[in-house]
Amino acid sequence: MTASWLREQYAASKLAPRDVVAEMIRRSVADEHMNIWIAPPDAETIEPYLKRLDTMDRSAPLWGIPFAIKDNIDLANVPTTAGCPAFAYTPDAHAAVVQRLIEAGAIPLGKTNLDQFATGLVGTRSPFGETHNALKPELISGGSSSGSAVAVARGHAVFALGTDTAGSGRVPAALNGLIGLKPSLGSWPTRGVVPACRSLDCVTVFAHELEDAMRVDGVARGPDAADPWTRTIVRRSPELPKRLLLPGGDWPFFGPYASRYEAAWRQAERKAAQLGIEVQTIDYALFAEAAAVLYDGPWVAERWSALGAFIDAHPGAAFPVTERVLRSGSGDRHDAASVFSAMHRIQALKHEAAKLLEDAALLLPTAGGTWSRDEVRVDPIRTNSDMGRWTNHCNLLDLCALAVPAGEAAPDVPFGITLFAVSGGEDMLAKLAIRWADPSGKASQRSSDVSEEQPMTTFVAVCGLHMRGYPLEPQMKAHGAAFVKEAKTASKYKLYRLPTSPAKPGLVKQEKGGSAIEMEIWEMPLAAFGRFAALIPAPLGIGKVELADGTEVPGFVCEGYAASDTEDVTFAGSWRNVQLLKNN
Repeated sequence: MTASWLREQYAASKLAPRDVVAEMIRRSVADEHMNIWIAPPDAETIEPYLKRLDTMDRSAPLWGIPFAIKDNIDLANVPTTAGCPAFAYTPDAHAAVVQRLIEAGAIPLGKTNLDQFATGLVGTRSPFGETHNALKPELISGGSSSGSAVAVARGHAVFALGTDTAGSGRVPAALNGLIGLKPSLGSWPTRGVVPACRSLDCVTVFAHELEDAMRVDGVARGPDAADPWTRTIVRRSPELPKRLLLPGGDWPFFGPYASRYEAAWRQAERKAAQLGIEVQTIDYALFAEAAAVLYDGPWVAERWSALGAFIDAHPGAAFPVTERVLRSGSGDRHDAASVFSAMHRIQALKHEAAKLLEDAALLLPTAGGTWSRDEVRVDPIRTNSDMGRWTNHCNLLDLCALAVPAGEAAPDVPFGITLFAVSGGEDMLAKLAIRWADPSGKASQRSSDVSEEQPMTTFVAVCGLHMRGYPLEPQMKAHGAAFVKEAKTASKYKLYRLPTSPAKPGLVKQEKGGSAIEMEIWEMPLAAFGRFAALIPAPLGIGKVELADGTEVPGFVCEGYAASDTEDVTFAGSWRNVQLLKNN
């Protein structure tokens, strides 16, 4: 199932969300032996979300679209285990990203299996069982977001949330034939996510279609006022890159399908030359060095700082291999000097990578092979390490990434590539992925540019208490808005001081005359815009505000009747000036 197909079925009244959820519950029961879920879809738990849809506008970006949640991401009133029963707690609130998706109409189904504490890339490190590969059950599913990827691949959900610190949102995508989007670091909130490595953690999405992944990105991204790790990411041009970078030299492939993986990669190299984009071969050394730092450097100590107290207090609660990895960050191995030394080196590598990737994208195999679950059990450290050779560098270098299917290495053994760009380059990667799917560039696809089909953010013009430094600024940030610039209206408005407590401005457009009024322009996720507008009390509301440059943007306006017997403060030119005059 895909979101586009479901929307068509809903529009034609051929399906209802309740029907879809029932089918997904049936599928999850049929696949119970594959260890996909920790808290599987349950009709009683899902019912409130289905009822909520009856009160929502069906045009909401994700109305009626069921999704799965990795069990290190909070879903209110459902235990979060992070793959460790002794660690479990029951949150009373959703993780920030889950909340945004639900407000956009998506239906949370349950919690999926994972490598314990999101430490692993194989999908076998869970007391809830080894998650089977969706296509070839004797092979690994990839991790740590194992259950999320397999849930989508097996049709238990339309999309699923994972997390990604070292590749967990990309490796499972490749091994199960899916799209895996790892957004720019800090672009999606991680509030309500059990930390693996807080400074590097990202929430990710798995989907069958690029369009679905990008639609989720549009809903999920944006600053969260309560999350210090979120930031405003400037979206770069959605044009194709001018250059496509491929690693030079011979790189080792591994596992029982090593030679077939290498052949699939050589085929990908040949295909890259047919995309109509300049291809350059680069020295991969800087990316390899960054990848090595993730586990050989002091960032393992950040993992220990998050979970060390629990591990010490609960002997035997963690998988032996998981505890071994976590404890590698304890003790005196990494002192303060080594931390700063590594930070400075990574900053230099980040700077070098940014220059190299200017107007360019990097194309790599997502993984250099795969393993059977039996092989991983015998040698858990080496096999897991192999899976991260092409992925570990990403978050340390502040890159965004898009994992894309690229055929098969063998029957029922998917092969995938990953496209990398500098922070904010998701739209460019989406364009490139579409060109990859259709090198001729002639195919007409609904997903050709999701950002053009349906904008995911909107400007909001504010002229009063929602401006910077005023009491309602936190309300803007709580809805994911970010300040863009100062601006002025066209010379067609009057400003009134409304007799409210506290006093608020009323902006009224005039048929004739009027003045230019100073405002602020903010940018807000569309998914949050509706609930924000619903908070605005009469006589204020949201309408189109004409700016001095002739453009119109949504913004605060006031109904004309409120101007009667109300103080006209247009002469001041802005609400800030009104306040200054009052105070002086």
